[in-house]
Amino acid sequence: MLCALIKKELIALGRDLHGLAALFLMPLIFIVLMSLALKDYYSPSLAALHYSVDARDGGAPAQLLLADWKRTHGEPQSLPGDWQAQLLSGKLKYVIVLQPGLSDALDMPSFPTASRMQLLSEPGIDGNLFNALRAELMSTAGEVKGRLGLTMAGAPPPPPNASMAALVHAERFAPGRARPTAVQQSVPAWLVFGMFFVVASMSSLFIQERASGTLGRLQSLGVSTGMLLASKGLPYLGVNAVQAALMLAAGVWLMPLLGGEALSLAGVHWGALGVALAAISLAAVSLSLALACAVRTHAQAATVGPVANVLMAAVGGIMVPTFVMPLFMQHVAAWSPMNWALEALLTVLLRGGDVTGVLAEALRLVAFSAAMLALAALLFRRRA
Repeated sequence: MLCALIKKELIALGRDLHGLAALFLMPLIFIVLMSLALKDYYSPSLAALHYSVDARDGGAPAQLLLADWKRTHGEPQSLPGDWQAQLLSGKLKYVIVLQPGLSDALDMPSFPTASRMQLLSEPGIDGNLFNALRAELMSTAGEVKGRLGLTMAGAPPPPPNASMAALVHAERFAPGRARPTAVQQSVPAWLVFGMFFVVASMSSLFIQERASGTLGRLQSLGVSTGMLLASKGLPYLGVNAVQAALMLAAGVWLMPLLGGEALSLAGVHWGALGVALAAISLAAVSLSLALACAVRTHAQAATVGPVANVLMAAVGGIMVPTFVMPLFMQHVAAWSPMNWALEALLTVLLRGGDVTGVLAEALRLVAFSAAMLALAALLFRRRA
C-alpha cells in the first residue's frame, strides 16, 4: 500500500510543473546570480577601483608614497575639475589628497600627530573595501617612513622588491583544499534554501487532496496517519536528493562556463556530505509536513510556507552571512534549523570536516525533524 501511495504522490508531483520549476530552477538561479554578484566579495580587487590623486605636496617623500601606491593600484585617473561631484555620483571610487606638509611628516624621526593625507571615497563604497583601502594607505605611508628612516641612519638601501608585505603571508586556512570562493559560499546556502522550499509544493498538493476528499477516502479505507505522512514525505526526500545533485553539479560545471569560479569538491568527505544532506532533507520535509498539515486554504499554502522559509533564511545566515551580523543576531541565528544545515555543509565543503565534524548539526536537525513529525501527526489527526 505504501508503494501505491508513493506512486500517487509522484504522479501528482509530476503534474505540478510550476512547483517543480520552483524547486529546481529557483535555487539554481540564486546560486548563479549570487555567485557571480559576490565573485569579488571574498577576494576584493582593490586595484580595479577608479581613483584620482590630488597631490598638493610635491616633495620627494610624498612622490615616493604615490609611486608605491601606483605599483599596486595602477595609474590614477586625471583629477577632474569637478572631482567632488564625480565622487558623490560614484564615477570615481576614491580620491587621495596629499596635503601640504606630508613630506615633512614622513621625514620626521617621530610619528605624526596630525592628518596629512585624506582618503575620500564615494558614499556607496563597501565598508570592507573602504577599511582595506585605509589600512593599505596607512601601511604604504609607514613603509615609506621606514625606508626614509633607514636612509637617514646610513643603512644600505633595500632591494627594489623589498616590502613589509613580504613579511606576512595571509590566507584562509584550508590545507590541501581549494581557496574558498563565492561559489563555495553560495552553493551550500541556496542549496539549503531550495531543500526547505519543498513546503510550497507539498502544502499545495495537501490542500488539493483535502478539498477533493482524497484524504478522507484513504482514511476511511483504514490507511493510518503514519503511512499517509510517510507516503507524502518520502517522495520529497527523493526530490531533495535530486536538488542536491543538481546544485552541486551546477557549481562544479556550470559556474565556470558563466565566468565564475568552479565549486571545488577536492578532498570532500563524501560520507559526511551524505550525512549532512540526509539530515537537512529530513528536517526540510518534516517541517514541510507540519506546515502542510497546519494550513487550511490555498492562500495560506502559498504564503505561510514561503514566508516561513524566507524568515528562517534571513535569520539563519542564508541571505546575510552570520559573520557580518551583530552579536545579538548571531545568537538568534544559532537557533535556526537553516543555520544548522548551512554550518553542516560549510563544515564539509569548506573546512574539510568528516562525519564527526557534522554530527552535532546533524543530530540537531534529526531532533528538529522528530519534533516536526510529531507535530504533523497531531495536526493531521485534528484536521482529518
